[in-house]
Amino acid sequence: MAQKLDLADASPALNDGETKKAESEPLPAQTPQPTVSGPELPPARAMASGKTADEILADLNKSPLFMTDFEDNDDIAALQALAYEGTSFENAADFKERGNECFREHKWADAREFYGKGIALLVAENRRRARGEAPTREAAEDGTMPPDPDTPTAVDEQHTLLGTLYGNRAACQLELRNYRSCTLDCGSALRLNSANTKAWFRSAKALLALDKTDEASEACNGGLAADPANTALQKLSRDIEVRAEALAARKRREEERLARESRKVLRLKAVLRMRGVRTRTTAQPPEMENVAVHLEPEDDGTYDLDVSKSALCYPTVLLYPLKLQSDFVKAFDETETLADHLAYILPVPWDATGKDYATPANVDCYMETMAGSLVKVGKKMALGSILAQASVEVVDDVVRIFIVPRDQAEKWVKEFKEKKAAERGEWT
Repeated sequence: MAQKLDLADASPALNDGETKKAESEPLPAQTPQPTVSGPELPPARAMASGKTADEILADLNKSPLFMTDFEDNDDIAALQALAYEGTSFENAADFKERGNECFREHKWADAREFYGKGIALLVAENRRRARGEAPTREAAEDGTMPPDPDTPTAVDEQHTLLGTLYGNRAACQLELRNYRSCTLDCGSALRLNSANTKAWFRSAKALLALDKTDEASEACNGGLAADPANTALQKLSRDIEVRAEALAARKRREEERLARESRKVLRLKAVLRMRGVRTRTTAQPPEMENVAVHLEPEDDGTYDLDVSKSALCYPTVLLYPLKLQSDFVKAFDETETLADHLAYILPVPWDATGKDYATPANVDCYMETMAGSLVKVGKKMALGSILAQASVEVVDDVVRIFIVPRDQAEKWVKEFKEKKAAERGEWT
């Protein structure tokens, strides 16, 4: 096909007669073209030359650097054998050294992993001994046997190294602010050696960071019992005392604050009872942030507040049901009247008529009773006197007053009562 394409490109167009002649004549022999050699492919490209994408990915997966499936692999087996070559004690000691290198470089997480690998090896040896199993010992190439890891001396060396590993990992946990894990590692180190002052120190440091000053003080005292002249523990002990005093002072302030708040709540309830005001809280009260019924001047929660010189203030909503509008009075003093507030609220800007809500004289005011009916309230009557009436109550710390144009009040009251009766399943 390539030859045909070459001929087609090199030959001019032929007519029908010429085509037959060309087909009957033999083609002249072509002179071999010299081969042009280019630069060689890089080794990696040369290895992948002629392979499909799936075959290239399969080759990459055999490399420990790129592999995604941990199947039986000679390279991985070689790396594992290299990492754990020697006895458990030797490998654990090697992991400790690697961890120390990372720790010096402030690579806390890497150091923690190396210390953890060493711990796992030695803990596995302890568990093997606890099960009563004999150690696995293989002769070297020269026929010599490795030392017995279960002799008292070997076991002591392993426990010493294990305590060091726990303590070192605790130091990493402390730097990483894993305070709970730090205390656990310190506890494991101290079970192996109760005189490990570094473990006592790190445990106390972690407990102090958690504001567990009593436990931190105990840990500090444990370290000082082992080494009374340890300056780091002495300084930490003073720091714990300072923090404990600060926490105690903060706790006292919080207790005093809660006591004041409790007195304020109880005193407010007592004043409401004295004024004859009834209150009720629903299952889902509205979110009012810091707005609530309160005393003015504000109750500071002290024991000797003279409530006879204080006035109750109520958050109050003025509702305009015919226009679906409202106004909010954050603190309606019990000595004030509706006329006092309507004087600056009316006329309202949204009254298109210009007369329905023009002045206090143009409107009537109502409150809902506890029975679900309505009671007309006087605009010149103090709010405290209105709330003292037996038929009304303050719901969810908010006083609600309906404002209706006087010439439409009778119709609205009738519709309101009919609606309430329908809700109760009654007929008017």
